[in-house]
Amino acid sequence: MENHHQMLIATLERLLLGGIAHVGFADAVKDLPKDARGKVIEKLPYSIWQLVAHIRIAQWDMLEFCKNPDHQSPEWPKEYWPKEAAPKDDKEWDDTLTEIDDDLETFISFLHKTDVYEHIIGGDGQTVLLEALQIADHNAYHIAEIIVIRRLQGNW
Repeated sequence: MENHHQMLIATLERLLLGGIAHVGFADAVKDLPKDARGKVIEKLPYSIWQLVAHIRIAQWDMLEFCKNPDHQSPEWPKEYWPKEAAPKDDKEWDDTLTEIDDDLETFISFLHKTDVYEHIIGGDGQTVLLEALQIADHNAYHIAEIIVIRRLQGNW
């Protein structure tokens, strides 16, 4: 049974890192022109920056929910989406990318140390397994949107 658990954790890790059946986050934003970060394509409600910032906020929220029974999630939807179409500067962009990577690394490390089937303290029946699948699903959804926007911008 232990082997099955290790296989599950390894599979979740691969899923979270992306690149199995879809492009991973790092590849989706690799070589993105600076002026493309905040460009909003006609008839779309958000920019690549807003998607990237949203991924960071949501992923951080799910990580903290798993680790901290006293965690209070941001207000939905207002606090999950930045109002600004573009980051204020390169530092904000770079810091956001680093936070996404660091939080994902922390979550993966947490997966290796926890019982993924146990209910999360402070939740209403969620498990770490569910949160891992939710992070992977949520990130993949928005990564696909980033790629579509890049294609529409002509830089993919």
